[in-house]
This record gives sequence, C-alpha cells and structure tokens, in this order.
Amino acid sequence: MAADHLPGFTVEDVTVGRYAHGFGVTADGRSFAFRTNRATLTLEIYRPDLDAAVPGPEDVEAVAVARVTDIDLDDERSVVALVRDLIPAAVAATQPREATTVRALLGRLSAVIDGI
Repeated sequence: MAADHLPGFTVEDVTVGRYAHGFGVTADGRSFAFRTNRATLTLEIYRPDLDAAVPGPEDVEAVAVARVTDIDLDDERSVVALVRDLIPAAVAATQPREATTVRALLGRLSAVIDGI
C-alpha cells in the first residue's frame, strides 16, 4: 500500500508499466480507479455512498485525464504522484458513458490496424 502526503490518500493497488493501473481511496474517502491507454492515464472517482464491490459506469462521479509521456510508467512513485495530482483536477462526469465505450472500441480497432 502506498501513501502520499495527502492525509487519508492511499493507493491500495498499483501495477506499473506500459499498462499501469490501480485503485485506492481519496483523502475525502471516495474510491477511485485509474488505468493507462496508450499515452493517457484516466482517473475515475466514484460516488461516496458506493455500496457495490465493483463500481459501474453510473457510479463515476468525476474524471481526470492526463498524458503520461513525461513520467516513468515503470516507477510506482511517479504513477502514484500523477494520480495524486489528478484528483483535485477531476471534473464532474457529465458525458454519457456510452461515448466512452465507443471511444474504447475505436481505440482498440485503431491499435489492431496500427499493428498490421
């Protein structure tokens, strides 16, 4: 478990590398999860009254996105610091989640085409 200088902020699980991802709890007690896709890290913060063990798209309260080209994805401290810095920058999730699903599908198709 990694903790940083924000009281109460913890990252409970982090996997580093090209496909860095993980989850934790913000300083105000809300759960969050993050993942990288290509050169972008996406952070999703969930609503505070979450009852489910696995949050769904309807549970996302805020989202932040950042490029990861300037950090070392193989260094856990760098990844945790980026996530910590993104939490205050997260904005309310007002976009329909279906658009994200379509974007993810198009991103995967693009990756397959690039690999050919």
